[in-house]
Amino acid sequence: MTTTDRRGALRFGAGLTAAALTTGCSTTARDPVAARHSASPAHPARAAPAAPAPRRFPGQPAQIDHGPRNRPRVALTFHGQGEPAIAYALLKEAERAHARVTVLAVGTWLDEHPAVARRILDGGHDLGNHTLNHRDINTMSEAEARAEITGCADRIRRLTGSIGTWFRPSRTQRATPLVVRLAAATGYPHVLSYDVDSLDFTSPSAAAVTRKVTSEIREGSVVSLHFGYADTVAALPALLEALDRRGLAAVTTTELLT
Repeated sequence: MTTTDRRGALRFGAGLTAAALTTGCSTTARDPVAARHSASPAHPARAAPAAPAPRRFPGQPAQIDHGPRNRPRVALTFHGQGEPAIAYALLKEAERAHARVTVLAVGTWLDEHPAVARRILDGGHDLGNHTLNHRDINTMSEAEARAEITGCADRIRRLTGSIGTWFRPSRTQRATPLVVRLAAATGYPHVLSYDVDSLDFTSPSAAAVTRKVTSEIREGSVVSLHFGYADTVAALPALLEALDRRGLAAVTTTELLT
């Protein structure tokens, strides 16, 4: 990690946070980014289409760590919470590179920033469930864990028309058998894990995030990343360039497994 890396990432993140404070991202009416992705002016009364529902992928386990290893595709997955302006910046950067990502949203984050759900879908990305409150779901009672899963599912359904395409457990890489069973009962045939952890939540520097991911990623990998961290925003352009040089396409998790 260099001082230049750290300063650059922090400046970028600070600039995005300042932009969020001036533009406001809490509602569709006040959010200029979400407003650009609302219904077409030619059809002002048309309701937004329902989001894709979870799918069962034959041959895949109940808990998925990665996709096929014989195709040049990878899935960048983002845990969804934090300042929405940073989320919008990450989505825009991915779209500029013709990449699609998977966002696992925290339910309380969607309560605070409901417009972000439709923005994710309008960009062609996957939207999924990352529990209601982002607590350690593996340590909860059955009733508590069920409420965490269904609470977030209800919010995604209310905002998009479906419960989202994926469920990822909170505060853990892999879910317990109980949590897998509860997710299936809610409507998620698979729990989405990952095989590459960027460790971006430790704020190690943009260069370190890029280095960690590119040193471990391979065909079929599912990468864990986070919204809300300046290092992640600053790392994404270099990460996408590195994937392109290696002939790896960043696709949604649904596309990875299809």
